[in-house]
Amino acid sequence: METKLIDLGKEFDRGIAEGARLIRSGQVVAFPTETVYGLGANALSERAVAKIFAAKGRPNDNPLILHVSDVCEVDALAVVTGRAKLLMDAFWPGPLTIILKKRPVVPDAATANLPTVAIRMPENPGALALIKAAGLPVAAPSANASGRPSPTAASHVMEDLAGKIPLILDGGPCKWGLESTVLSLVGEPTVLRPGAVTPGMLSAVIGEVKLSPAALSPLKEGETASSPGMKYTHYAPKARVFLADGEPGELAKTAAALYDGCKAKGMNPIILASKQTSGFYAGRVYDIIGDRTAPETFCASLFSALRRADEAGRQAIVLEALPADSLGLAYMNRALRASGFCVCSSPNEAHSFLEEQP
Repeated sequence: METKLIDLGKEFDRGIAEGARLIRSGQVVAFPTETVYGLGANALSERAVAKIFAAKGRPNDNPLILHVSDVCEVDALAVVTGRAKLLMDAFWPGPLTIILKKRPVVPDAATANLPTVAIRMPENPGALALIKAAGLPVAAPSANASGRPSPTAASHVMEDLAGKIPLILDGGPCKWGLESTVLSLVGEPTVLRPGAVTPGMLSAVIGEVKLSPAALSPLKEGETASSPGMKYTHYAPKARVFLADGEPGELAKTAAALYDGCKAKGMNPIILASKQTSGFYAGRVYDIIGDRTAPETFCASLFSALRRADEAGRQAIVLEALPADSLGLAYMNRALRASGFCVCSSPNEAHSFLEEQP
């Protein structure tokens, strides 16, 4: 299959028309959102949804998110609660996905046989125009090979899915660089996947909001993934990823020790650093991906930095941890899963830590 790419900056109307035509005909299309690039298909067609799973190599027990172009479209797909209406008014269009009880029109294939459905209204103009032109809800996970770092540029989609999908709509780099916040409103309001809309922002609108333990730890054995991004290892590059934790000064020493240990094992490592700690890494290869006082910079850079490390042939990546609050929570959710929860908190433990890794 030939994969076409249309630059929305140059041919917006043609790209949207072609993408909508393909979605209406049961095909899949990669498109930009403000979070990451999505791989979209007709959410109401089991056959179309199956093509998403096939293109990505995605396990069918991992639910999808349905995207709409207007709040009024949600009632046909889910049971809309008062809290949901408040949140839609406050944060849509935007990077918030809400889980509600689904209506029968939504096929089980899109929800991993769960009685709930995840829905959001993106703010990216290309995404909104595509969904509106298609005239139906669009099911869309991230447009990458399953388990790989999510795509934040059209080139990332092409790298993973060329020859597997008919069209990529290029809308430039994504604003946030991490997937949407996922909030379940079935039972107590609970954040299942943190994102740009933080628990504090949500609680200011609807009162107390809990954070799922699985946001910063693995799912328990036999526990169902009720949201995308809850699997043990996710967002992972080809290289091994190790996470250095602790206070900034000690954290940098730990990262340097992990780098040195990986190099001694014959690996080709890199440190994904902050501008505050880069001075600790003299003589080592590092890539500054953010400012520790502005965690959104880490969020926006993480996935592209992981892919750059792969392209450079790095066999080991040392990530710096951030405090798990506000947007740092979203970053740590991805960093922990990218590393398979391989976290080292002391330079003195780095050697033994690496020896314990398979």
